[in-house]
Amino acid sequence: MKKIAILGSTGSIGTQALEVTDKIPEEFEVIALSAGNNIGLISKQIEKYNPKLVSVKTKEDADFLQKKYLNTRIVFGEDGLLTIAGLNEIDILLVAVSGKIGLKPTITAINNKKDIALANKETLVMAGDIVMKLAKENNVKILPVDSEHSAIFQCLNKRSEVKHLIITSSGGPFRTATKEEMEKADLTQALAHPRWNMGRKITVDSATLMNKGLEVIEAHHLFDFNYDDIKVVVHPQSYVHSAVEYVDGSIIAQIGNPSMHIPIQYALTYPERVEGIETESFDFVKAAKLEFYEPDFEKFPSLALAFEAGKRGGTYPVCMNAANEEAVFAFLGGKIKFTDIYKITKKVFDEYEPIQNPQIDDIISEDEKVREKTRKLIANKI
Repeated sequence: MKKIAILGSTGSIGTQALEVTDKIPEEFEVIALSAGNNIGLISKQIEKYNPKLVSVKTKEDADFLQKKYLNTRIVFGEDGLLTIAGLNEIDILLVAVSGKIGLKPTITAINNKKDIALANKETLVMAGDIVMKLAKENNVKILPVDSEHSAIFQCLNKRSEVKHLIITSSGGPFRTATKEEMEKADLTQALAHPRWNMGRKITVDSATLMNKGLEVIEAHHLFDFNYDDIKVVVHPQSYVHSAVEYVDGSIIAQIGNPSMHIPIQYALTYPERVEGIETESFDFVKAAKLEFYEPDFEKFPSLALAFEAGKRGGTYPVCMNAANEEAVFAFLGGKIKFTDIYKITKKVFDEYEPIQNPQIDDIISEDEKVREKTRKLIANKI
């Protein structure tokens, strides 16, 4: 039985991970959970799973929960997340929080020689070189939870025989939209993802294809491939989750129904496979037709920007990620248009002076510096 901790247990990935544990309770013991402000849901999770440790965002919420649940230790803030990550009794930490807040707990858990099920993009986008080096030094597994990276992980055999990694993309809600239609797109349209049910920020990133760009940077670090050897292919049906092309022309793809339960479960049960929550087999006949297209870099320039940031290296990915995130938040708050997300991100990126070979403190400080600049641009209407 694996003892697991989940950072972000009230979010989309976290709640689905707990559904996985519900289906195969003999495989897991939930030791610790963390939430932000969703005190109602974390309360229900405490009552159901009886974790030893829970972290929430604020001291006030921690004090409230501690009085209510005497058998569970309640902590809060960034220190609370680090406390969970440093627990000796856990076997694996699922990092399902979004944003830079996932970086330090991931490093803490790696230094504590705990395996990581990683669903936090920023950890590798911001500090992939550092994180992967630490994981290797501590003999820690970084197990990808994103469906695309899980697919590559499952298809990747002898690395020296691989020619390309192929990352698939649904194309998002604006795949067939014109540039003029995207200029007028509202929040409801941007959040109407055709295949996946995700959080609001990642859904907007999927609409700009920035999410796919972040996944390219992640794949570079996870699997140690050059950016020129990573391809993106638009696949609207989302049945082929990604693929690996070998030097002899063979392509091995991971195919299945669009469900996050499958990659979450595989990361948590690895190296074993067990029957879980998804029992409906993929029906090739019912699927009928699989379509593939080249991505439109002109219509979705955020994808091209991510490739550029990754190739430049240093703190360029930190800059791009921070500026994009602040711009997405502004769009979600009704402050800017959908197409302004890229314009703002590109402006900040073009004016940025990077640090090469940064340390963690450099990454954190650069991230905040870029965010401050981006927020000022937005406040001044760009």
